Amino acid sequence: MNSQYCEQFHQWLEERNPGQDEFIQAVKDVTNDLYGLLDEQPLLQEQQVLYRLAEPDRIISFRVTWHDDNGQVRVNRGWRVQHSGAIGPYKGGIRFHPHVNESVLKFLAFEQTFKNALTGLPIGGGKGGADFNPRDCSDAEIMRFCQAFMSELYRHIGENTDIPAGDINVGQREIGYLFGQYRRLANQFAGALTGKDIEFGGSEVRLEATGFGLIYFVEEMLAAHDKTLEGKRVAISGAGNVALHAAFKACEEGAKIITLSSSRGVYHNPEGINPGLVKEALDDGNEDSTEVLQNMAERCGGHWHDNKKPWHFDCDIALPCATQNELDEEDAMALIDKSILLIAEGANMPCTNAATRRFYEAGILHAPGKASNAGGVALSGLEMTQNASFTQMGYEELDSQLKTIMRGIHQQCVEQGGLHDGYVNYHLGANIAAFKRVSNAVLAQGLI
Repeated sequence: MNSQYCEQFHQWLEERNPGQDEFIQAVKDVTNDLYGLLDEQPLLQEQQVLYRLAEPDRIISFRVTWHDDNGQVRVNRGWRVQHSGAIGPYKGGIRFHPHVNESVLKFLAFEQTFKNALTGLPIGGGKGGADFNPRDCSDAEIMRFCQAFMSELYRHIGENTDIPAGDINVGQREIGYLFGQYRRLANQFAGALTGKDIEFGGSEVRLEATGFGLIYFVEEMLAAHDKTLEGKRVAISGAGNVALHAAFKACEEGAKIITLSSSRGVYHNPEGINPGLVKEALDDGNEDSTEVLQNMAERCGGHWHDNKKPWHFDCDIALPCATQNELDEEDAMALIDKSILLIAEGANMPCTNAATRRFYEAGILHAPGKASNAGGVALSGLEMTQNASFTQMGYEELDSQLKTIMRGIHQQCVEQGGLHDGYVNYHLGANIAAFKRVSNAVLAQGLI
């Protein structure tokens, strides 16, 4: 019966969201793990909870009009997807990228709802962004765009309503411009955004949180099998904030980082990338990632490979930290052939469904992003706490709390995903644990 019910639901999902492949993939990733739960709790089916959670609370779409440095009027489109506020105010990043569209933001907001649920914090899920490309834009142009974007968004956010944060191409500079415009328009200094500079309500460890949290989660996965990061060869994709902070923390724990990548290729060094160069790349900030990695190859040894991926080199651990669906079935087979120990996602849904299936069939430990990259939103939740109480916590205290939250997420995955012959189905565990919390809140609040 539940198989038929889920098939009917998936048919409805596809018919209702034509062309929104990323969103459909994200929803199916969760619902495919819920057959047993539907047996245990028939009320979920009676109350159509799957259907209700597959429809965002609201989607706000708006025009963003601004002037470039030549005085030309430019027009972009902005969105805010407020997916579910069942367990708290909407929480999720803002992404500026020319490929941003409604499907991508719906998938990210859906994932964010379940990721946030795993943290144990009282925060719902949302995501926003614009089809704006900040590359080659001046600082003044980026400021004007951020101000124009917030001129509409401010109506829909607030510290008890929706608290955006940064994401791809939205760092502390952009958050500062967004917050400044919000403060002017709302006429209040409130914690309506996270990821701010430390001088006006930001938090220690916020920049590091997603990458550090990823490594803390990997350490929990290894510890469950009496292993550590010491001496492990780690392949990482990306060269942005998450990838570099994950690489830096992994080096601190004794791992050997063998790859970093950009959209144009991969830097591979089988002897391990110098952690000092990783730190330099972090300090450089907005430098072109391809140039940074090519410079590393010249200074540190190893090789730059045009148009290659990190997943075809010998490694023990793979951390996809770049973008959705970057690791496909062929990549998964290459990693399996090299006897990979585990994969933990630092990006949102970076593995295709076919790749995920291959890892499962091979018995490879594979942590989904909603569990392993939850460190960023966990720290954002702690920033919200500090803003609400007008306090400031120190680096060590926050880092300790981040470790505790990631340990708690790992424990939920083990409890719900089962530990059989050393294997934990992290996908199953994360999806069931998160869905239980969100669905319980939805049922308790009636038809809303």
